[in-house]
Amino acid sequence: MALAPELATFAAGCFWGVEHIFLQHFPIAQDKGVLRTRVGFTGGKPEAVDPDYPTVCTGRTDHAEALQIEFDPDKVGYGELVEFFYRTHEPTTLNSQGRDTGTQYRSAIFYHSPEQLQIAKRVTDDVQKKHFDPIGKKIVTQIVPAGPWYDAEDYHQEYLHKNPSGYHCPTHRLHW
Repeated sequence: MALAPELATFAAGCFWGVEHIFLQHFPIAQDKGVLRTRVGFTGGKPEAVDPDYPTVCTGRTDHAEALQIEFDPDKVGYGELVEFFYRTHEPTTLNSQGRDTGTQYRSAIFYHSPEQLQIAKRVTDDVQKKHFDPIGKKIVTQIVPAGPWYDAEDYHQEYLHKNPSGYHCPTHRLHW
């Protein structure tokens, strides 16, 4: 029996780069389990409803730039997506990725179920021990419940696929 599609929501700095690297490694056309992606905002103040990009960039909403992935758990596990998330950014810097600084650029996993919470904690512990303990760094990624999601403006969706020479955060690459 096929499992229903699930959501995974990650913040790892500039959402353009996060979406781009996930789609490079899990191309929708290759049927590797990622069904759809959207970039947007989440994790902000309750009164910061339906924010736009310029407002989020002020840091006053506390929203993170984030990627929401709809995925097929029969083809790719949530744990695999969480590990890939850690491989593709710097999870040991608080509220920053490269030159991008502010709470909107924080590292965060927004879980959608108790099972996702357990998996996120387990994978985080494994990644910490294997990749960061040996170099004396500590993962500062938030693991918090998913809340309201707000799509970013249309021009942000798959931005780096449409604009290959657009800004690329230097931390958005495979680190191991």
